[in-house]
Amino acid sequence: MSTETTIAPPSTKSQVLRSFDVTEFPAVNGLEEEWRFTPIKRLRELVTATSVTGAAPQLETGELPTGVSVTSGATAEPVLTPFDRISALAFGSADGVTLIEVAPETEPEQAVVIRLVGKGGEAAAARTFVKIGAFAKVTLVLEQTGTATLADNIEVVVGDSAQLTFVTIADWDAGAVQAQHVKIRLGRDARASHVQVALGGDLVRQFTSVEYAGRGGDAELWGLYFADAGQHFEHRQLVDHSVPDCRSYVGYRGALQGASAQTVWVGDVLIRAAATGTETYEINRNLILTDGAVAHSVPNLEIETGEIVGAGHASATGRFDEEQLFYLMARGIPEAEARKLVVRGFFAELINKIPVEELRERLGAAIENRLAEYSS
Repeated sequence: MSTETTIAPPSTKSQVLRSFDVTEFPAVNGLEEEWRFTPIKRLRELVTATSVTGAAPQLETGELPTGVSVTSGATAEPVLTPFDRISALAFGSADGVTLIEVAPETEPEQAVVIRLVGKGGEAAAARTFVKIGAFAKVTLVLEQTGTATLADNIEVVVGDSAQLTFVTIADWDAGAVQAQHVKIRLGRDARASHVQVALGGDLVRQFTSVEYAGRGGDAELWGLYFADAGQHFEHRQLVDHSVPDCRSYVGYRGALQGASAQTVWVGDVLIRAAATGTETYEINRNLILTDGAVAHSVPNLEIETGEIVGAGHASATGRFDEEQLFYLMARGIPEAEARKLVVRGFFAELINKIPVEELRERLGAAIENRLAEYSS
């Protein structure tokens, strides 16, 4: 009688394979649930290589406020254990850590802005570690530009009672490819508001996960993306509620225009049996501006306890609200300008989540430029 057993595939997000060894992950063929929306070939060697040796994007910082430091080539104990092949590739191939530290009880008056500029060349890997000390309060902007084929991990630890507004911007040059994992760990009574912006690049795939290390944690994940002809933007979240009395809110909005523009949003929220008192909600909205653009939107909730404050999700994808257009045009506003006003209003809430005026203006101008292309 045979004693062999068959291992069933994972049935929940909490059971998936986790490893730092890229070779332990099977080859990606695009048939897997987590990769089925992704154009695998456009990820180039990121899905086939076991190591990459290209130069990581170059770090650029201005004058840093007291209590804030940035160190290249540092070391840091990981808080992220990869659960996909590319994240493991990034860990194994990254040449040291870019360590961003904010000392406990530090409250800079101005946002801390850090830029990572890709210089092209061979496929590369990078790892960034953000450590926010207890009772600190800071706005941190991490902007990625230039060109690259990049696998990167960003790990964020928010200390007890600290508050972080974290803005990440992927505004790559045409042709750039990025697969990124952002992991946020919240301490007791800590709060993080993450605003994720994707505008540039050929293919950008970003996975954000949240875990709670103490009661009272509060995570808000906001996303803004605008895909133009041929671009693929993919955003996935996993909010893992394993601690009582924590809160999360996920709100992503995207616009699409042009042939073969494609976006993907997959929002997973897991409420474990121990996470009583959880309050969570997630919503994704997509605005399709032209024929030929495709938006995929998949919200998921997995709940293992009935003792929660509330949990819900919503998703909506559609074209312009014709009643809004009619209302504006009936007041003498030309159709092209009326369409611009509708899109501005669609993104206004998310842009206003960014507490940096210069950055809000720049993003607004970038959206205006996209709309000008559409209306011309």
